[in-house]
Amino acid sequence: MNTLGYIILSSVVMALTSLIGSLTVLFSKKFFNQLIPNLVAFSAGALIGGAILHLIPESIEELGNETGTFLLILFGIVAFYILEQFIHWHHCHKETHDHKKPVSYLILIADGLHNLIDGLAVAAAFIVSPAVGTSTLVAVAAHEIPQELGDFGILIHSGWKTGKALLFNFLSSLTFLVGALIAFLLSDKVNISLLLPFAAGTFIYIAAVDLIPEIKGDTKLKSKVSFFIALVLGLALMYLIRD
Repeated sequence: MNTLGYIILSSVVMALTSLIGSLTVLFSKKFFNQLIPNLVAFSAGALIGGAILHLIPESIEELGNETGTFLLILFGIVAFYILEQFIHWHHCHKETHDHKKPVSYLILIADGLHNLIDGLAVAAAFIVSPAVGTSTLVAVAAHEIPQELGDFGILIHSGWKTGKALLFNFLSSLTFLVGALIAFLLSDKVNISLLLPFAAGTFIYIAAVDLIPEIKGDTKLKSKVSFFIALVLGLALMYLIRD
């Protein structure tokens, strides 16, 4: 399969992931609130593993072990910090929070922008190599699953009908394809490898700032052990799919 084929297939995967939120209607709130933190811990491990085991080594190989490479990683962290300060970027993964309808639209806008950046990162990774693209896609998808479940739960809790929530979540996921195609079309004109360290920075930021703090507050020993195992499984997955 050629690079464009991988990019299109990745976009289909992410579009299907956006529909996973519909499963929340099958969950009791108790089961939902037990499942989501473990998925959050797993996705944190996958993102950290994707950044450290895949994107950063590939960035060094493509761009060199230079200060500029690591500055791009820092730029990814700082860029997401700025976005989170000015946009409702942080995704709540719990269904029980009280969210009003305007916030629901803001969540969709933020999710669309997030998917756009994910599309840029995944496409850039596939342009470098199918192996790096696959690992990046796995890390992104691992994060998207608890995010989509949480976002869908918020939309339903805000009074949205299931069909409307599914449609808007799906439309939001299409920005992934937009970002991916932008990266593909620009790859002949710019060094697309510059997006790899940037993506590594964003992965580290999301895991460290958005995800891990959500699971640190639970004081039960059973929960702590469960979250640790889920985090390690996320890391192990990324280790096992190294090139």
